[in-house]
Amino acid sequence: MAASEDHDSSSEAPQPAVEEEETKTFKDLGVTDVLCEACDQLGWAKPTKIQIEAIPLALQGRDIIGLAETGSGKTGAFALPILNALLETPQRLFALVLTPTRELAFQISEQFEALGSSIGVQSAVIVGGIDSMSQSLALAKKPHIVIATPGRLIDHLENTKGFNLRALKYLVMDEADRILNMDFETEVDKILKVIPRDRKTFLFSATMTKKVQKLQRAALKNPVKCAVSSKYQTVEKLQQYYLFIPSKFKDTYLVYILNELAGNSFMIFCSTCNNTQRTALLLRNLGFTAIPLHGQMSQSKRLGSLNKFKAKARSILLATDVASRGLDIPHVDVVVNFDIPTHSKDYIHRVGRTARAGRSGKAITFVTQYDVELFQRIEHLIGKKLPVFPTQDDEVMMLTERVTEAQRFARMELREHGEKKKRKREDAGDNDDTEGAIGVRNKVAGGKMKKRKGR
Repeated sequence: MAASEDHDSSSEAPQPAVEEEETKTFKDLGVTDVLCEACDQLGWAKPTKIQIEAIPLALQGRDIIGLAETGSGKTGAFALPILNALLETPQRLFALVLTPTRELAFQISEQFEALGSSIGVQSAVIVGGIDSMSQSLALAKKPHIVIATPGRLIDHLENTKGFNLRALKYLVMDEADRILNMDFETEVDKILKVIPRDRKTFLFSATMTKKVQKLQRAALKNPVKCAVSSKYQTVEKLQQYYLFIPSKFKDTYLVYILNELAGNSFMIFCSTCNNTQRTALLLRNLGFTAIPLHGQMSQSKRLGSLNKFKAKARSILLATDVASRGLDIPHVDVVVNFDIPTHSKDYIHRVGRTARAGRSGKAITFVTQYDVELFQRIEHLIGKKLPVFPTQDDEVMMLTERVTEAQRFARMELREHGEKKKRKREDAGDNDDTEGAIGVRNKVAGGKMKKRKGR
């Protein structure tokens, strides 16, 4: 493996993207036959750049720092070496994967189980928002792989009898920059103290921040850096646009774009939970099949929203940045930054929800009079001047009356829903905040949505 020797000599220097002379297969990388078959069944025809870089080194037992943009196949880059090692030395509680968000934890678990289905791999997802007792029972069965958010894992390490990670062989920190940005530093420190020092560690991150460098020094031994994107970048096949509009007409322009690009599936990013909920109600009042996903929803409703969108039962997912990282929903055609992200790097993660795995996609960013500086920072970061998305302003203004009426009803529904929540905090059968109307929807002119029972 001459290529990997080169890496070792420049352990700490970021590597430029590898030029593959010939198409490599997973078998060429050293992955065992049974896992190669699993890759075939998942439709992974050939390894991605980060997988070509990281897998051979991981199989040699090196600690790895993987830097790659979103949608680049990072999960496969750590899951395959771990499963390969698990086959050689089967053991319970073999690997721990830390992730920043609950949805990402479930997605990683799905990939582990799909790759390891023929060899009987069991995984447990340990995240907040779900009953602790059932998680304790899952841990008592000693799964091979634990995928967890840091806070809830600490709860179990401190309170679940008989559960420890003293025999752990692999630690993965996925989206490490985001784990640390969400201020999980103290939890990560606690976890590092109770797991064996003699282990393999993989740290995957889209960006190399100072916090990630500090974590790298604390957690990894003589790591190899595998970087497949030297600067922040967005995918080639992504068409990116912006719209400069007065902030009071944002809703109207959103409705115009949804009508113009009807037939596509959309992810619309908002900055707050409240605005996500408000915009979802507004769109539903106008007859769109929109569904929200944000941090104030219960975990079962968050997963419900995600599954309905994945199954194409809904064509519009409105989300906060809880959905900007790591989630792989293959069929997102258009990403709309309804509220511009305050951190430029978040722009890259958001627009990375579309144009994945070689497909094309569109991203449209709304820029109001208050967002100009933030937008300039984004253009500077990606090294591109974005074109304007073409609109017919007179057609947009024709929508104003209906949108204003829908806004009024959305506000009423939000207020009504807030009061209802206060009245029955304890009642689990509270009105479902991902579905159903609170009784005013059908009054909106032209809103032909039928009432649905919350499922």
